Amino acid sequence: MGYKVAVVGATGNVGHEMLKILDERNFPADEVFALASSRSVGREVSYGDKNLKVQDLAKFDFTGVDIVLSSPGAKVSAEFSPKAAAAGAIVIDNTSYWRMDPDVPLIVPEVNPEAVKDIPKGIIANPNCSTIQMVVALKPLHEAAKIKRVVVSTYQSTSGSGKDAMDELFNQTKGIYVNETPTPSVYPKQIAFNAIPQIDVFMDDGMTKEEWKMMVETKKILDPSIKVCASCVRIPAFIGHAEMVNVELENELSAIEAKDLFRKTRGICLIDLENEGVEYVTPVEIQGEDDVYVSRVREDITVENGINFWCVADNLRKGAALNTIQIAELLIESGHFDK
Repeated sequence: MGYKVAVVGATGNVGHEMLKILDERNFPADEVFALASSRSVGREVSYGDKNLKVQDLAKFDFTGVDIVLSSPGAKVSAEFSPKAAAAGAIVIDNTSYWRMDPDVPLIVPEVNPEAVKDIPKGIIANPNCSTIQMVVALKPLHEAAKIKRVVVSTYQSTSGSGKDAMDELFNQTKGIYVNETPTPSVYPKQIAFNAIPQIDVFMDDGMTKEEWKMMVETKKILDPSIKVCASCVRIPAFIGHAEMVNVELENELSAIEAKDLFRKTRGICLIDLENEGVEYVTPVEIQGEDDVYVSRVREDITVENGINFWCVADNLRKGAALNTIQIAELLIESGHFDK
């Protein structure tokens, strides 16, 4: 059986990646619709060896569509995801709007696939990119030794802010070499040759919204008892997020045992000096890859049961488009459309 799939936000970074991955994974789609705002109507986007004409989201009839892969921005999703769901589609939404809705499951297939069983609003939320790669790595540790607390520092690329942010990094970098003064627009400060300890807006308690997302989303996906302290930093990279993660466990777990767990877990690629000949992997090396890459696994001697590790992932793939499509595959595998 083939499915009718609509990609909302098809002209954006994540939309392009969704279409690319649908083709790469031979997703069983009989028909794919590329949707965006009226200003993009008539443009063509690539889907395998085909070019799809972009249609106007505001005028599109979702009747007969099985799956909507949505990444248009939170305000647009707030309006159109319920409309698509009311027409009978299952919406897998990559924006922040639905993630903490108690009636919307927040899913990472390697971590909580059972959540796909209950979709009361016809909408499934895709977590934040930085949360996704972290919970994939945390899951085997939590199952083995129960996590009490996580302290994470992220180093996130500009693609997490969209194409304009990537252009800002490129233009500022090029301009500095010809003595132009960088003019921040997307970001509050210069991003070229810099690091900005702010992702999203500040909240009343001093946390940024990105840091809050990592805390509450980890609790919803993995375990509400886990304490999370996140510090999120934007760095001058184009694609790929990195995280240094410190985990405090209830039970004893050695670094050797943690490595073995990572090595055996689906969706994780362990880079280990003993086996790979290199000690760690960086964001630029994993662009286009599907797995979460874990390296620098070591024990934290300052707490009773502590593990440190470094993890990197392609934020446009596993952090967004790939996870969305894996949820769609999970829907099919679970027999949702056979009901």
